Amino acid sequence: MRRAYAKSTAFFFIREDKTISKEALINEEIRAKEVRLIDADGTQIGIVSIQEAMAKAHEADLDLVNISPNAAPPVCRIMDYGKFRYDQQKKEKEARKKQKTTDVKEMRLGIFTEEHDLDTKAKLVAKFLEGGDKVKISMRFRGREMGYVNKGRETMLEFVAMVKDYGNIEKQPVLEGRNMSMVIAPKSEKEKQKAAKAAREAAKKAEEAAATGQSEN
Repeated sequence: MRRAYAKSTAFFFIREDKTISKEALINEEIRAKEVRLIDADGTQIGIVSIQEAMAKAHEADLDLVNISPNAAPPVCRIMDYGKFRYDQQKKEKEARKKQKTTDVKEMRLGIFTEEHDLDTKAKLVAKFLEGGDKVKISMRFRGREMGYVNKGRETMLEFVAMVKDYGNIEKQPVLEGRNMSMVIAPKSEKEKQKAAKAAREAAKKAEEAAATGQSEN
């Protein structure tokens, strides 16, 4: 006995690297008199009557799915619709797992933050950046501290240098009212690989220089 035809529903059909999102009509729900048919192997059959297309799908024990209803005539493909739905849902689920939500953390600095405190804060920001999060660095100027805006900017840039192996400035320090802020974004994988390569080359040159100095002595 042939299996029952599936009911229509919305789905995403990917063909030739194009994603089409439409309400899919399948089997008897397709009302067009003729369609442009694609068989289960992806072969272009050409324009045929809906009766012939349905017959071919029935012979293959598969579904006739309208994948491009706005075309003239509409494009239909013979496929195992149930398997197609299952595969698409599986791919979408895996894609959602791979997606990472980027959070924006915040770190407050003082104008005259001591070196030890800057180092402690830099280590924490480095962890945020390694985790793929952006970090907003902020600084508040109170009262007469507005006379030290340049010093505050210097402190911020000094802080950036402390985490340069983990991130880059996405937004330069900007003063808005009494608040100065900037944003540091994590380095891309390509940037990390480039930095690692440069570090290895620098270490190799240092070793060669040391070996040359020892041989000369």
